[in-house]
Amino acid sequence: VAFLIDFSIRLFVNPKYSPSMVLGRLAVRNQTPEYVGAPQKRFAWGIGLALATAMFFLMVVNRVVGPINMLVCSICLLLLFFEAAFGICVGCKIYNAFHKEQAQLCPGDVCEVRTREPIQKISVAQTAAVVVFVVVMGIVGNNLSADSGVMTGHVTRPAEQSDAVSSAACKVPDWAAAIGHADKWKRHNNCP
Repeated sequence: VAFLIDFSIRLFVNPKYSPSMVLGRLAVRNQTPEYVGAPQKRFAWGIGLALATAMFFLMVVNRVVGPINMLVCSICLLLLFFEAAFGICVGCKIYNAFHKEQAQLCPGDVCEVRTREPIQKISVAQTAAVVVFVVVMGIVGNNLSADSGVMTGHVTRPAEQSDAVSSAACKVPDWAAAIGHADKWKRHNNCP
């Protein structure tokens, strides 16, 4: 709801009244402003408004909880992370793909064609370090998902599962029944 209101104000009223932008302005008031082109930012805010609207209808209006929510949230977090951590506006990049008039005044001058500084170049050793990191994280993640008992030190086996779950614990909550997920709730909670 907060994103929906914030992006609606940015797009339909004026960005200077957007609560998050007012707070951002307050946080960086002692820094030199870096001006960014409005057309591509408005396009990126439109993407944010679309994601916020989707979540509003899924979560608030229809009370739907499931993988689609995780997908929309993941996209939103990914876009926010790229902008906050790297200064890369993915919405601006998408804008350039669909508009023949390329974006101007991009953060960090990424719209300008120029040569890279030596610090911006990546060596083979640096690339190898990233590849090794990703492989190690994949192995660790795979081992954790394969052995769900790592955190507790005990792996529950199917025969133990049925004994461990009491009939009182298998009463389907009203909210799960109301959205038609009684069977899914039971499977998720190892209930008969």
